[in-house]
Amino acid sequence: MRIGELSRRTGASVRSLRYYEERGLIAAERGPSGQRHYAGHVVERVLLVRRLLEAGLGTHAIADVLPCLADPATQTTSLTSRLVVERDRLAREIAERRRMRDALDRFIDQAPPLAGAEGSPEPERAG
Repeated sequence: MRIGELSRRTGASVRSLRYYEERGLIAAERGPSGQRHYAGHVVERVLLVRRLLEAGLGTHAIADVLPCLADPATQTTSLTSRLVVERDRLAREIAERRRMRDALDRFIDQAPPLAGAEGSPEPERAG
């Protein structure tokens, strides 16, 4: 399939797909005219890359992890250590976001009610 079709099937932009290819996360064959052609299995690979990016992994970590997902026997202790570091980093970020959310909740709870919100007075009308 061509890059536009891969984009439609995965929801990834064409620009993102080119970036994934540049980083070695996906591969394409080149046709005689130089256009990229992707095998069907690349759809699942792109979806996996996107999930890993959404989880907070960077492209370097993803490039290290992808071969192990295809063949778990290739995982090394150094890769496991790196994944532990990534997991711990994500846990810290999650904890910080929860603290931020809780602080916002406290501010909201102490703020005057929003106009038009359930249980709050209607806004005054000019006129």
